[in-house]
Amino acid sequence: MYTLTILSLSWQHLLIVAIILLLLFGGKKIPELMKGLGSGIKEFKDSVKEDEKPVTKTENPTSNTTNNTSN
Repeated sequence: MYTLTILSLSWQHLLIVAIILLLLFGGKKIPELMKGLGSGIKEFKDSVKEDEKPVTKTENPTSNTTNNTSN
């Protein structure tokens, strides 16, 4: 039976990708990139959680009054 899988990568594919990344960015730059990626994902998750919270508006009836001055 043939099944189509998206992004079905074997360990050989992952090894080739890792070697290419190491050659492109170098050993010192990769941890910095991963740290930035992790913080970006965390910030995205936090913003999604904030959007899911119900919004409650508190209105102050005295703040809607206008100050009428005549000259």
